[in-house]
Amino acid sequence: MNYIELQVQVSPDFTDILMAELAELNFESFVETDEGLNAYIIESEFNAVAVDDLIAKYGSQTAIAYQVSTLEKRNWNAEWEQSYQPIEVADQVRVRASFHEPDDRFQYDIVINPKMSFGTGHHETTAMMLEQQLRLDHQGKTVLDVGTGTGILAILAAKMGARAVLAFDIEEWAVENTRENADLNHCPQVTVFEGTIADVRNAERFDIVLANINRNVLLAEIPAYVSLLNDGGQLAVSGFYEMDAPDIEQKATEAGLKSVQLLTKNQWASILFEKTQ
Repeated sequence: MNYIELQVQVSPDFTDILMAELAELNFESFVETDEGLNAYIIESEFNAVAVDDLIAKYGSQTAIAYQVSTLEKRNWNAEWEQSYQPIEVADQVRVRASFHEPDDRFQYDIVINPKMSFGTGHHETTAMMLEQQLRLDHQGKTVLDVGTGTGILAILAAKMGARAVLAFDIEEWAVENTRENADLNHCPQVTVFEGTIADVRNAERFDIVLANINRNVLLAEIPAYVSLLNDGGQLAVSGFYEMDAPDIEQKATEAGLKSVQLLTKNQWASILFEKTQ
């Protein structure tokens, strides 16, 4: 299975909004560069016309150009993996690669060696999801991690005392990476499979559901998440722009949730909901 690499040359002011727009076109991984950003998508999912229309949309607002190339299946983030720095969230969580030394000042030390997966904590949406988790009681709870990426959210849930964590992703690289990262962090309670929300058994119920995906998937799947959530359970979501928060909140309210906390950062948003009993 080959991938398409889209290299976009654009001002840093536009990289976040372009990542959000490209995510809507099923691009699944992003790397910011000195010239703008690189985005990656499975070759069969690539829509050249849609990309051309998107670039033209922003052409009137800023200087922008792009190139498209095909990559054989490989770890295209290899150089970036070796250069990223540890990140810190709320003075409690430190996310680092295995080649960084641990820091005892942080309660939760998470080791993430990413492959092609999105979710090292550097992006605002992942960092906000970690922050949302910190306010939740995971002790002895069951957790579902939707679109797990690198497994970072599942791993924090395990480290915070979750009894069982079920994670899944549609991409085999993400599944492999999550398993490796769970092993690195000594989290045997994390189970991961390749699939979608439809593959989660209807009989299963969870105390916490975590979904860092994108607006369209959340709007389509929030009712499914709620059906798998125990009464009084929590749903934390991110992966969408701040301007989309009202639509997410409306869908969640219709499904029987109440909003508990809204976080925003650089125009991205994350919302924590609770299922009313």
